[in-house]
Amino acid sequence: MTVIAGLVHKGRVHLGADSAGVSGLQITVRRDPKVFSNGPYVIGFTTSFRMGQLLQHAFQPPHPTNSLHRFMVTTWTDALRACLKDGGWARKDGEQEQAGTFLVGIQGRLFSIWDDYQVAEHADDYAAVGCGAELALGALHATSSLNLSPRRRLTAALAAADHHSAGVTGPYTYASTPKR
Repeated sequence: MTVIAGLVHKGRVHLGADSAGVSGLQITVRRDPKVFSNGPYVIGFTTSFRMGQLLQHAFQPPHPTNSLHRFMVTTWTDALRACLKDGGWARKDGEQEQAGTFLVGIQGRLFSIWDDYQVAEHADDYAAVGCGAELALGALHATSSLNLSPRRRLTAALAAADHHSAGVTGPYTYASTPKR
């Protein structure tokens, strides 16, 4: 289910998401958004609405310090793991913990967090996750030199995924990091 698309533009991170809740062949349009702000962070999730609810309402992300990438890999991820465990969402497969997949924006940088808690920062100033990710990435790449606003680029990416993926549907929601 889902597509979450994000991009960096003029020092801010912008995210967009669809509204699909998918279970097997059933699709439900959800009112609760998959993208939101949490303090200075902007977060967009896939995998589970329960995980997203914890990220939005229970997670108290620490404020960044020193090297942002190192901080995200260590301090931030440790706080995330504790929140997901306390909320009953974290899973264990053997001795390896697993969570879900989402995008996080902070201080003009965009990170993908994968289900093994891997933190990825992409060389491109855009990323996408979910079943419509490849379609959204194609649209973000194709619009990168068109001088469009972040909202128009994200809408193009979400619409491409919506048109070609059975697990994606509108309406679309958006969130951005605060202006510096």
